[in-house]
Order: sequence, then C-alpha cells, then structure tokens
Amino acid sequence: MRHLFFDRDARLLLVGQGLSLFGDRAMYLVLGIWVKTLTGSNTQAGLVFFVLAIPGLIAPAFGLLVDRVRKRPLMITVDLVVALVLGALVFVHDQSDVWIIYAVTFVYGASGYLFTSAQSALLTQMLPEDRLADANAVLQTASEGSRLIAPLIGAGLFAAVGGPAVAALDAATFLGSAVCLGALGLRESRPVAPEHHILTQLVAGIAHIAHRPGLRRIVLTVAAALLVVGFAETAIFAVLQQGIHKPPAFLGVLSAGQGVGAIAGAVAASAVIRRIGDARTVALGILLFGAGDAFFLIPAVGPVLVGIGIAGAGLSFAVVGFGTAVQLRTPSELQGRVYSAADTLIGTPQTASIAVGAAILTVVDFRVSIAAMAVVCALCGTYLAAAGAPDDL
Repeated sequence: MRHLFFDRDARLLLVGQGLSLFGDRAMYLVLGIWVKTLTGSNTQAGLVFFVLAIPGLIAPAFGLLVDRVRKRPLMITVDLVVALVLGALVFVHDQSDVWIIYAVTFVYGASGYLFTSAQSALLTQMLPEDRLADANAVLQTASEGSRLIAPLIGAGLFAAVGGPAVAALDAATFLGSAVCLGALGLRESRPVAPEHHILTQLVAGIAHIAHRPGLRRIVLTVAAALLVVGFAETAIFAVLQQGIHKPPAFLGVLSAGQGVGAIAGAVAASAVIRRIGDARTVALGILLFGAGDAFFLIPAVGPVLVGIGIAGAGLSFAVVGFGTAVQLRTPSELQGRVYSAADTLIGTPQTASIAVGAAILTVVDFRVSIAAMAVVCALCGTYLAAAGAPDDL
C-alpha cells in the first residue's frame, strides 16, 4: 500500500480524499445527533441515514454522467457544490428547522454517489490493475480510520458551539479535496461519444452485471445482506439508550471503536484479496459484520465496543473486496455505470432496511432487529464463501 504514495497523482488523490473523508465522518454523526437533540426521537434521528441513502435509487443516471464526461473536473465541481450547500445548516435553530438538515443530507448523499462513482473510474485510469485493491484499501483505511478522531471532534464541536461549526469544518475539507484534485498531473482523454439510445446507455451497467456470473453473485449476495444491515442505523440509538444507558453523543465513542477494527480490516484487505479472491473477501466481511453486531445483545459497554470493532473489520473487507471486484470485472467505458448500478442494487435494499428498521423499532424490542441482522449475515456470508465467484474478465 505504501508504494502508492511514491506516485504523485495517487498521493494527491488519496490525501485529498483523506481530508474529505475526515469531514464526512464528523458530519454524518453530527447530523444524526443534531436531529436527535432537536426532536428527542430515535426514529427521526435514524431517518437521517435513510435520507442519505435515497439518492442511490437514481445512481445509474449518475453513472451515465460519469462515463460521458472527464472525471476530475466533475469531482472538483461536486466538492465545490457540497461546500456551498453545507452553509445552509447555519439556518437550523429549533425543531421546526429539521427539514433543512434533511434537505442538506439529501444533497450530501447524492453528491457522495456521484463522486465515488467518478473516483472509482478515475482510479482505473491512474493505476495498473494490480494496484487497485491497494488504493481501495488506502481509501477505506482513511475513511474508517477517521472514526478514531473525526466523530469525537464532530460531537465535541457540536456540544461546544453547535452544528454550524461542524458544517464549516466539513466544507473546508471539501475545498481541500478540490485543491488536491486540481493539482493532479493526469490528462484524461475525451470520453467516446455514445452510440446507443439513452435508455440503452442507462441500463448498460445493470446489463453488464447480469451477464457476468461472478459479479452478479457478489452484488446480489451483498444486496441480500443489506436487506437487514440497515436496521443498525436506527437500532444503535436504542442500544445506547436502552442497552448500555448512554447519551446520544456516546455514539462518537462507538464510532471510534468501529474505526479501530476498520483500520485493521482495511490494512489487511488487499493482502486477503490476493490470497482468497475478491468474492471470499466480501463473504468474510459479511460474516464478521453479523458476528460483531450480535455483541450488541449484551447490555454492557465492553462487549458492545468489541462487537462494533469486529463489525468495523468486516465492513472494510466487504467494501474493499466489493469495490475491487467491480473495477476488475468492468471495461473502462462502463466503469461509471457499472459502479453506480451496483450501488443501486445494494443501496436500494439498504435504504429500505433503514426505513423498515425505524418502523420495527416502534413496535418491537431492538434486540429483535439485531438478531435478524446476525442470522441473515451468517447465511449470506456462508453462501458466498462456499460458492465463490468465477473470473469474469
């Protein structure tokens, strides 16, 4: 992984995204805490993550845009727009202004789907295939490693001076990302003009997944697991309140615990992929995530921290393995659409599960949701580990 930093462009991209991911980790947490503080509702706080995921339903359109334009200018534009939109959070004062948080969250989510699709495609132009897993692992390390300090800084800033200060910090990281992208020496070629009808172009990503057995198996198995994984977004607030009896701000400590496990998983992920393949790395990640969440059933801080660390390691294996599988099994002209189609196919079940999890929490004990996550993840992970996935290249 460290060899990537000898490449100037790779170094600039990874440093810029490290900055942006730091801001993301601080802001994501604060959005949920902010709504919880204003409304007192676990459900409304959990819905922040539902709104964040909704734009994934139109991700194929984002992928088409990525494949039709140069990636770097698009990514710079997204960074600048999000930095500007975050300024709207200064107008949030009381419960009646919660809609502003949801609106900003929606834009935030849409920008994330567009940016990550473009970033994945850009990496395939910048790096040889044998370095893609390493780059994905570095990005995952930065993303999850930020959990060690970003959530605590975000929660601390929120408690001390309020949400707008966290939004300003996040906006600054987006500007830093834009500067790093602007400094890249990469010269992208002009994308080839489309030859097919717009509808054919839109569904090209899904069609590619459908006709590649290995990639299809990976995507559908992850989608099945995410039918229940989204329960955790709302259940975690109940774990804090009813399980370990801690205030909402303690979510920052749990996020840091997840970051410890995630760093370990991300650092090891590229080596694991080389040893057992991308499909079984994803399977291992799903199994670890389900096993870690099962620790939430124990009403004590220690086991919950251990569990969220295990879940963090599983998350890193799954994310790095999944992203690498999409990149390696997709031709360059379809990178944006296949990545976005895969995002939609796994994001739609996750979005639905967040909403269902929020509804279930109003009628049943949170432990039911956690048990369901553990069982389904065990089944999905075992299936993919046993079945594997053929090489689609």
